[in-house]
Formats: sequence, C-alpha cells, structure tokens
Amino acid sequence: MTAPEQIQLENIADSDYEIFALLKQRYSPRIFKDKKITEQHLHQLFEAVRWAPSSNNQQPWRFLYAEKGSEAYRKIIDNLTDSNKIWAKNAPLLILTAYKKETEKGKENLHALHDLGIGLGAMTVQAQYMGIAMHHMAGLDYKKAQHIFNIPEDFHIVTAIALGYYGGELDDLPQKLQEKEISERQRMPQNQFAFKNSWGTDQNI
Repeated sequence: MTAPEQIQLENIADSDYEIFALLKQRYSPRIFKDKKITEQHLHQLFEAVRWAPSSNNQQPWRFLYAEKGSEAYRKIIDNLTDSNKIWAKNAPLLILTAYKKETEKGKENLHALHDLGIGLGAMTVQAQYMGIAMHHMAGLDYKKAQHIFNIPEDFHIVTAIALGYYGGELDDLPQKLQEKEISERQRMPQNQFAFKNSWGTDQNI
C-alpha cells in the first residue's frame, strides 16, 4: 500500500451509525495527484449539480473554474487567504462558487445559498465516486474576486474549491499541515445538533 493510499484509509470516518460508504470515505485533503481532471469527469461533476434540487427549480448556482497553469488559476490563488494559498496550489483545478441573488421575478432569493449547498453536496458525492477529492474553502477575498473576474452584481461569490484525484505527496506540505492531514477526524455528536420536539439538549435523539 502506498503512502497516499494509507492516508485515505486512515481518513475513513469512524461513524456512530452505518452510512453510505462514499460519505464515510470523503475527506478534504490538501494534497492531490499530479493529474489533470479529465473533461469527461468535469462534465460529470457539473451534471451532478445540474440534477440537484432547488427551490422552484431556479437553479441559482454558478461556477467559474480554472486549470492549473492558467492565468485564471493564478488569479483564484491570489484571492485565497494565505493559509489556503500554501496548499491549494497543489490542486489541478480550482472552482469559484456563486449564486444568483434574486429570483426570476426580481425578489430576493432566500433559498439560493441553500440550493448552492445542495448542488455542491451532489457534486461532492459524485466526485468521491470517481476518486476525486474536493476541498471546500471559505477563506477567500470574494469581493476582490468578484471584481477581478467581472462577476455581475446580481451574483455573489461564496467559496472556492480545490479539486484533484486523491493521491499526492505528504512532503509537499509544511510540517504543520502534514500533521493536520493525518490527524484524527472529529465531528460533534448528533445530540448536539438534532433535537426532538423542542430546541435544546434535553430533548434530543
């Protein structure tokens, strides 16, 4: 077993209840195989989003993507926080996510961010099925990115995503990030976020 395969194995979630295997296997690496995402796989990822549910079928999600080595890729990297720049440059593909702020009737779309999240969830599972890792990042200067890429004002950039096939060399990361890459994964227990009948920790599942 190679070192990257060992990291993948150790990152399988130790879930309290049995869930779909792809969900257990998914994690957010900072290293990726040095391999371009194929055009077919890229279309499959966006097709997964295309068929995700959205309020009134508005499909408010939008994406801007760039391959490593392109000027657009460099611009996305430049708009990331310093802590993300360190490792995101390892990804063969970067994506900016955005949503349309208003409905077709010109009213504020209060569900657009929710719909974008559902679409990204579908993309994430599809990616996992194809051996592609996605690391979602909130750390970016979205206002600057909005200006640099001439994003229309009726859209709002939300996150950046680093994508690549699982693999890569741990030595490509600084020591501190190497430790994070192999550290035990933590999640809050269900009784801290799922409440039965009333809000609070005394009436939970």
